[in-house]
Amino acid sequence: MRKWLVIVICVVALSSCKKQNEVKCEPAVDAPFNLVLPSHFPPIEFPEDNELTEKRVELGRRLFYDTRLSADNSISCGSCHHQASAFTDNLSISQGIEGRVGFRNSPTLGNVAYQERLFAEGGVPNLEVQILAPIGDENEFDHDVVIIEAELQADPILNNLSRIAYDRDIDIYAITRAISCFERTMITGGSPYDKHVLGEESLSKDALAGMELFFSEELACGTCHSGHNFTDGGFHNIGLYEIYEDAGRFRITNDGEDEGKFKTPSLRNIEKTYPYMHNGSLQTLEEVIDHFSSGGLGHINQSELVVPLELTALEKSQLLAFLTSLTDLEFLMNSELSLLN
Repeated sequence: MRKWLVIVICVVALSSCKKQNEVKCEPAVDAPFNLVLPSHFPPIEFPEDNELTEKRVELGRRLFYDTRLSADNSISCGSCHHQASAFTDNLSISQGIEGRVGFRNSPTLGNVAYQERLFAEGGVPNLEVQILAPIGDENEFDHDVVIIEAELQADPILNNLSRIAYDRDIDIYAITRAISCFERTMITGGSPYDKHVLGEESLSKDALAGMELFFSEELACGTCHSGHNFTDGGFHNIGLYEIYEDAGRFRITNDGEDEGKFKTPSLRNIEKTYPYMHNGSLQTLEEVIDHFSSGGLGHINQSELVVPLELTALEKSQLLAFLTSLTDLEFLMNSELSLLN
């Protein structure tokens, strides 16, 4: 009898120690997330109800790669936003469940924390609500948030993270906010260009010449592709077509002057985010440079900044060298942004 009593006491003690160790490994507390910004970047303004914390970012990272957000459990956010491609998918038009063809080319998520009016036509006001669009779109996730909530609440890991991060069982409120927290950690600012700006290293001779061309008054590329993120956040018609099948900003404003206008994309990691334009119609950066050199096709709403440039072959190669200097390899390989095991 005493022998069995000793065994029971030992089992209870071991169980208690195991539970204590589990608590130490996974404390039911949260802490601010230490988001390190490049020294030449401005601060980020976070929503008051969704400041970055460690558990919110961890929950968001798991959800970003979770295929249960799609109706047939086949795709996730990460399916159209690959880290090695600066969180694009290198398809002209992205695909949803069952190979359904979507509406547009997937944009990069690099520095999305600084963006306002998301999507190419600016139809989504902030990151917190952005994920609702692909979830409900029949050509993307085509899913029901009620079903998603029920399935994820049965996942003890995700539900526990949600309780710590948002003081509630995981639901659409926590899902949308956690994913946006994770996406705000996708900071890219360590390219050769950035190191040149900070005086840490110099660009190649061709890249320097291309940078001078890019910011020159004659080319005026830097007028729209301005600031630390190489975008003015505005909407412009660049004369890609004489007749646009996708009306762009017009779909939101119903203003004829907005037909064919699309949001200025960031040029960061542009070498990796091919193909280009809202519909992926230009496959290479060389084609993009050729388009702007030609002056566009003359749509009635075409920006006055898009004019024939008649660039020489040398100038085109120099611009290309500058654009490739915006590739941030550290960002493309950052393990904190990768798929969790």
